[in-house]
Amino acid sequence: MPSHATPSLAGFVAGWAGLAAAMMQYAGALKSLPAIAALPFDLTAVAAALLLPALLLLVPARRWRLDPALALPLSGAALLLLWLVVAGAWSVSRDVLAEKLPQVVLLGPAMLGAGLLVGAEGVALRRFAATVLLLGLLVGGGVAWGVATGQVVLGGEPGADPARVRVQYQLAGLVIAAAAGVAALRVVEARGWVARLPWAVATALLAAAVLIPGGRLALIGLMLAVALAPALRLWLDGRRACAAAWILACGLVELGGLAVLHGEPRWVQDLHTLERLFGDPTAATPARLVLWGEALRWAGLAAPFGLGTGAFTIAAGFGEDRGFYPHNHALEALAEGGLPGLLLWLLTFGGAAVLALRQAGRVAPGRAARVAALTLPVALSAMVSTDLGNRMVWFALGIVLSLAVEGEVRRQAMADA
Repeated sequence: MPSHATPSLAGFVAGWAGLAAAMMQYAGALKSLPAIAALPFDLTAVAAALLLPALLLLVPARRWRLDPALALPLSGAALLLLWLVVAGAWSVSRDVLAEKLPQVVLLGPAMLGAGLLVGAEGVALRRFAATVLLLGLLVGGGVAWGVATGQVVLGGEPGADPARVRVQYQLAGLVIAAAAGVAALRVVEARGWVARLPWAVATALLAAAVLIPGGRLALIGLMLAVALAPALRLWLDGRRACAAAWILACGLVELGGLAVLHGEPRWVQDLHTLERLFGDPTAATPARLVLWGEALRWAGLAAPFGLGTGAFTIAAGFGEDRGFYPHNHALEALAEGGLPGLLLWLLTFGGAAVLALRQAGRVAPGRAARVAALTLPVALSAMVSTDLGNRMVWFALGIVLSLAVEGEVRRQAMADA
């Protein structure tokens, strides 16, 4: 193969990996669309099957350089997984343990590795971000249309309303939030007001779309991604005053918009996210506060080694129902893995946060900003939703850690492919 074709082939493989990774990461959100929910196959499995060969081609086609800063979080991740296996030995759970442990121990490292490779390759990361933006617009528009036409039902038990497609509003909100962060980033990257206008419109549409599914987490994640990812890009470009002005402007627009909507009760009734956000806080104790309180209580009672992997729901009185996990990764690691579990979780995820702050100024500004836009909503979900078996969190962890990985094209390897 001629040498001039090498960069083209390398770019194709990297773009393929980014596209497939985005489809895999947000397949759950796409299943909320009636047309995709009717597909006779599992979209997640298909996307993963498409991603695997791209990664297998990508690995030998690059000369990878790893920063020593990776040692701390990767060691923490390996030890955390090992400890969760050990902690399963004294768990009283059988059903939750059998479902959760393989996801943590087998799927977690695979997703982390995939995130590392996709995030470390420039073309793959940009294609991943662009695909997420398109998926966010598609899911946002599809859910809005489904609600308007009565084709979908927001939340509820799976299969409870067989005539309508159940929207997993947390997942739909996550892809909308990440897409809004990418769109806002493009606003500050574009040159001239004419070029910025389409991206500003896309950001506004996504901000409106996130108000429909009902996820408060997604709304907060969107606000953070839209404010912080572009500000990070401006800061790293040396435009410190512009970064501060962007955050201030976003805060004023976001809070002002919520205040206006709060003043219009008839709008709140049609926007499910606002219904939940502005609901009467005295009507009931938020379920997450109950779960967090129980997690802390049982962490103390089961100290220092915890209840055992998957055992929290039984100890808290919910039986073998995985849906009643602590809804906070740190508390889950503490309650089920004890003090060793919490320390290893902090080493893994806290170490990744430190690494991201350290590496942000050492990589291309656009790369650091895209990583922020794509991972902030998922990071927030790890602290108020999902359990340690959630693959999206492990993939996002890999994206963050990829800031310490560099890949250089091996021309001969791609020529021989």
